[in-house]
Amino acid sequence: MKFGIVVFPGSWSQQDFYHVIVNVLKEQACYLWHKEADLKDVDCVILPGGFAHGDYLRAGAIARLSPVMRAVTAFAEDGGFVLGSCNGFQVLTEAGLLPGALLPNDCLHYRCRWVHLRVESQQTPFTATIPLGQVMRMPISHGDGRYYIDQAGWRRLVDGDQIIFRYCDANGALAKDANPNGSLDQIAGVCNERRNVLGLMPHPERAAEPILGSEDGCLMFASILDTFARI
Repeated sequence: MKFGIVVFPGSWSQQDFYHVIVNVLKEQACYLWHKEADLKDVDCVILPGGFAHGDYLRAGAIARLSPVMRAVTAFAEDGGFVLGSCNGFQVLTEAGLLPGALLPNDCLHYRCRWVHLRVESQQTPFTATIPLGQVMRMPISHGDGRYYIDQAGWRRLVDGDQIIFRYCDANGALAKDANPNGSLDQIAGVCNERRNVLGLMPHPERAAEPILGSEDGCLMFASILDTFARI
């Protein structure tokens, strides 16, 4: 399977994703520069974390206008797998590929820490092989990670089974103090209606080897590979 990792000016997690895909998973990966419109026949597009274009205006607001995002949008509309982590999630919401918005953390400070998140749905390529209710441990690193959507939009997410991850404690309880940024309904990740685009604020690429303190991120990559193999 071939993964394409989008690189914007200010991205900083692209090398982490590349390392995990090539050296841990033993799959193919390439970088996709933001000015390019050619996705190089990849099977899955990844939008990594960082501060694309310095997060000027709003996080992801300028990045969404890049030529590569027109190609990513067409790829997603054709059913291609798209994963956005942290800043990548922000870009996907700004581009209209995912519902909602990411606002400044409720504490108004940058947060860098480990969190737990609970798998709320298996109905995506990214979670299909992960047990429902599985508690995963991953780091966050963001200043604008508070997920928000209006009441009608939230109801559509709930009814459509589009809330894929929620922040929780180590036992899986949706405790208020387990929510690191004030996200609505403890939401850590959502997917689109077609279920082929997923965004989450935690970093699966930074939880993919024992030396990092968690391998839970590999569960998502394994699910992607398994789903793709069955297409």
